[in-house]
Amino acid sequence: MKVLVTGASGFIGRHVVARLLERGHSVTAVARNAARAEPLNWPDTVRFLACDIHNPLLDVTVFGEIDAVIHLAWPGLPNYKALYHFEQTLPADYGFLKALVAAGYKHLLITGTCFEYGMQSGSLEEATATSPNNAYALAKDTLRRNLQSLMAESTFTLQWARLFYTYGEGQNPGSLLALLDRALLAGDAEFPMSQGEQLRDYLPVEAVAERLVALIENPQCQGVFNICSGNPISVRRLVEEHALKRGGAIKLKLGHYPYSPLEPLAFWGSPKKLNQALGLHADGETDHEPR
Repeated sequence: MKVLVTGASGFIGRHVVARLLERGHSVTAVARNAARAEPLNWPDTVRFLACDIHNPLLDVTVFGEIDAVIHLAWPGLPNYKALYHFEQTLPADYGFLKALVAAGYKHLLITGTCFEYGMQSGSLEEATATSPNNAYALAKDTLRRNLQSLMAESTFTLQWARLFYTYGEGQNPGSLLALLDRALLAGDAEFPMSQGEQLRDYLPVEAVAERLVALIENPQCQGVFNICSGNPISVRRLVEEHALKRGGAIKLKLGHYPYSPLEPLAFWGSPKKLNQALGLHADGETDHEPR
């Protein structure tokens, strides 16, 4: 397949590009900042385009012949409460995606967020009603609804992939495990964190990339899909296990930070729909052999 990836130089994007190449696909990688893409050392087979996809004057036919689009780009994170998500990014993103459909790009995979579920607790399934409580989640949820409405007048495949908590190489330096790695490397005696009793759904970025590529390879699977492990883990246990894996010893300064008001204390995703659609095992692994 010829696959266009937006946000290709970002945390998840670089891993998605790598997985697509492993599977034998042709990749057109798009990012706003060419300098950020240079250190990734993509092979010459990757076609890279530096452009602002939210520029209303962009002629999307510049992407050429494409079979499917994996749309990861979304600026301004992790500032989830900023109104620009809803006031600026949402209309610009919808305009870009609508232009793709009008130009004949008929297979879209777009990443959403577990925050679309809002403050609901427990195991969350795709059929669970959304109830976003921050600007970013509201913008994403509204984008999905707008695209579903667009399907009434334009025929295209829409795959909406709701990401839960992703970690790994290239993650935001301000994220929990990145901060822990720096503290361990610096030999800090303590690591300040919350009480750590929150239950969350974490998935390594390589597994996230594998699931996204598996979805794009199966256009018959339409609709909303949770990209998650289905295995809740407390933040404290996550930190303890990560420190142990890194071979470091550090005292956890529990309760230094309050719990986030944007998230319920315990929630995680159900991967059942995705596993059934793609024939994945319970652990999310496939029987695929690289193409």
